[in-house]
Amino acid sequence: MDDRCLLFFVRNPQKGPVKSRLARAVGADVARELYRNFLLDMLSMLESNDFPLIICFYPEDAICDLKNFLGRDYRYQPQRGADLGERMKEAFIDAFAMQFRRVVLIGSDIPDLPADIITEAFTHLEAVDAVLGPSSDGGYYLIGFNREGFLPEAFRGVLWGTAGVLKKTLSILRHNKQTVHLLPSWSDIDSVDDLKTFFGRNTDPSAAARTLAYLHRMKLLIGNNQQ
Repeated sequence: MDDRCLLFFVRNPQKGPVKSRLARAVGADVARELYRNFLLDMLSMLESNDFPLIICFYPEDAICDLKNFLGRDYRYQPQRGADLGERMKEAFIDAFAMQFRRVVLIGSDIPDLPADIITEAFTHLEAVDAVLGPSSDGGYYLIGFNREGFLPEAFRGVLWGTAGVLKKTLSILRHNKQTVHLLPSWSDIDSVDDLKTFFGRNTDPSAAARTLAYLHRMKLLIGNNQQ
């Protein structure tokens, strides 16, 4: 049995608010369509690898919408908890209860994330307790633990969505004497400026092809007058 597990945190792409900051700039419909393309691009990347995958969805009643959109061949699991930290903690607890030994969690707003970074995360979890992927906004795009090093406290007392998330998490881990490997920094997509950064670093259309094609069709990045 493969001892690895990838937890893919997603929201319902068919209804309800997604990418609220981005939606304020480009409109809710465009933001939702972008997010659908994020999901498809990321699943395409994840499917090219051989680690077990669990799609952790929110809200809990989204299962039918997700199966209709993404297909019924994946393992789906609802996110449980009052806030993001609790939902991540519970997802790790569930994965370790399934006897996985190395578990990595990623969000769904990084459509051009290289598979090599996820492979690096799993590899380092052979030797360290935790891995973190720093994002440019002060948070993290990836967190992982091995079973022996899992620390539920890493998800408590963190002000989610702020610039201090990574710093606080590192402080908790190091205070508890956890060994940590930092992965390469990457940028998630929360704003139009993030979209422009994403567009600029992806000259090869093979990375995040659906998202790039949609941006070209919508001409979202033509000119620099969007704030």
